Amino acid sequence: MTGKLDRTTLTDLVLSRTGAPNSNLLAGPAFGEDAAAIRVGSETLVVSTDPISLAAERIGQLAVTVASNDVAACGGAPEFLLCTVLLPSADPSLLDTITGQLDAESKRLGLTIAGGHTEVVAGLDRPLCSLTCFGTADRFVSTGGATPGDHVLLTKGAGIEATGVLATDFRDRLDLSADALDRATAAFDDLSVIPEAAVLTPVATAMHDPTEGGVLEGLIELAITGDVTLDVDRDAVHVRAETRAACEAVGVDPLRVLGSGALLATVGDDEVDDALAALAAEGIDAVDIGRVEAGEAAVRIDGERYTEPIRDDMYALWGE
Repeated sequence: MTGKLDRTTLTDLVLSRTGAPNSNLLAGPAFGEDAAAIRVGSETLVVSTDPISLAAERIGQLAVTVASNDVAACGGAPEFLLCTVLLPSADPSLLDTITGQLDAESKRLGLTIAGGHTEVVAGLDRPLCSLTCFGTADRFVSTGGATPGDHVLLTKGAGIEATGVLATDFRDRLDLSADALDRATAAFDDLSVIPEAAVLTPVATAMHDPTEGGVLEGLIELAITGDVTLDVDRDAVHVRAETRAACEAVGVDPLRVLGSGALLATVGDDEVDDALAALAAEGIDAVDIGRVEAGEAAVRIDGERYTEPIRDDMYALWGE
């Protein structure tokens, strides 16, 4: 089954096997944590790696954004990328498309591709890009730092990444106007969370960029890693009109689909108004969607209680 491993398997067979200990590793592998923090001299290096394989049409652009978002969401300033591109065939036009997207998106975000690896792999039926992003942080912000009494903020909205993927890879399934399809496709250019992460890093107790499983999964990971309960008002979660229309067309929940483009952050009660004002001053939409409470690691939303990771609704569309 495509998707993330269950927590037990991940803990037993991955997170427990991390090689030799090193005192310079400030934050290492853990459930829900998307980046590592490494002490390098007097600085903190933030590193994250992530693969993209299913969203075919914009795979290079998505790969750059997803990898750099993980560093930004930990308080880092993304700067360098290593790009691994695995191809199903030696088709030069496919490679040209992917590397063109990698180059263009990296330039747009001010990132430098420092190296990587490219090869054809037998058995692949579609390309796979796995990128590692590096940056330094003055203040490392983990996923697991939410504190009871904090507010939960969400920038931009739910399902933004899924909106772009639906408008390209699944365009033939969407009975939408040309204008709506154009707005949905434009979501690809709104996936970076580098600007909002820079605003929130000084005050956030925790940050996390929702990806697979969408905003709901991002909230679950925040709750589990922080060992807190998140009480969330679904009606407060912003969903763009084109996102809602695209998701309704294929029968998926906007809160349970690919969520890059949004940033979840928890901030103290005395910081929330200033944080929202600072985001607004930068032209970044953000809403207060809930509160952090002491208790079992869980998310309360829609009268439901979630204590374990969920599966992304998009995988069914790919037949996965």
